[in-house]
Amino acid sequence: MDRTIAYLTELGLSEYEGRAYVSLLKSSPATAYEISKHSGIPTSKVYEVLKRLSGKGMISILESDRTRRYTPVEPELFLERYRTKTESVVDTLKSELTNLDNTMDFSSVWNITDYDYLMSKSKQMIRTATRTILLSVWKEELEQMEDVLRDALARDVGIAIIHFGETRFKCGQVYQHPIEDTLYQEKGGRGLVAVADLQEVLMGTIFKYRRVNGAWSRNRGFITMAEDYIKHDIYIMKIVKRFDNMLKTRFGSRYEKMRDVFSDEEVR
Repeated sequence: MDRTIAYLTELGLSEYEGRAYVSLLKSSPATAYEISKHSGIPTSKVYEVLKRLSGKGMISILESDRTRRYTPVEPELFLERYRTKTESVVDTLKSELTNLDNTMDFSSVWNITDYDYLMSKSKQMIRTATRTILLSVWKEELEQMEDVLRDALARDVGIAIIHFGETRFKCGQVYQHPIEDTLYQEKGGRGLVAVADLQEVLMGTIFKYRRVNGAWSRNRGFITMAEDYIKHDIYIMKIVKRFDNMLKTRFGSRYEKMRDVFSDEEVR
């Protein structure tokens, strides 16, 4: 009963309203006194609680022999009515808030420090993408995105992924980066970069214990930087795939000399 009432409060009912409704589902019709007795609602408050439930269309009032009794509306009817109302409100808010959203200053960069929010935001970007997704990601995060990426591919969204480590995941064009261990040591964490429709960008570094240092923006300069970062990694992966042996011979087994941007030397 307590769990059911807790769920009802998630729908906006007070605890007393939830208790009264559940009490009536168990035994009805019932008088206010009987409801108070069975639900634990103080008699001084039960009439006001029943008035609110009636206003919400969750109970009906029966008058007979000068006695007022109450009966609950069937749960299926009440819940369907709630669902319809909620969906209508959500649809309206989506439109109105989007219009307000267009007035925001998207030159700003919004910091992200929560891992769950970072992942939620990345998946939301993929869900709403209509043209292209550029993604640089590690195994741990890619596994959480697989379903939404497949859905995006089914919508004919172009997908290009730089993946650090081994993966069997195939969705769009996936390029495997061969030196993830070296990069992890250099950066101290896993990187995540996502660009959706060349309109928004999400960047983050994920450290031990899911600590995050990240950001989201629609700033054009920020988007261009992230787009170029992922595309240049893809260019390199195409070259590595075709000329790997030669590159290792000239620059080292882990491409050490190639990664040293402060010199233009080869292995001697």
